[in-house]
Amino acid sequence: MKDKIISLTESQADRIIEMAWEDRTPFEAIESQFGLKEKEVIVLMRSNMKRSSFLLWRKRMTGRHTKHKNLRSQAVARFKCTRQRAISHNKISKR
Repeated sequence: MKDKIISLTESQADRIIEMAWEDRTPFEAIESQFGLKEKEVIVLMRSNMKRSSFLLWRKRMTGRHTKHKNLRSQAVARFKCTRQRAISHNKISKR
């Protein structure tokens, strides 16, 4: 698990953290783009954030239905970040 996190570039880690903070970006989207499962994202967040910021993020994410595709209602459509096109190395934006 740590090997995947160590092999990330700084810009990839920043993008993963940004995606994890977004309320409507599911963990499955992070996994499809970067290959990190939810537990690995949590480890990355814990190691790259201040403790208080990490705890705030975990409190927000606990029980949030929009962070998991299977728990989402059909009313929640695909979310697209306003800066999606400008982000480099983003596999989904290149489709």
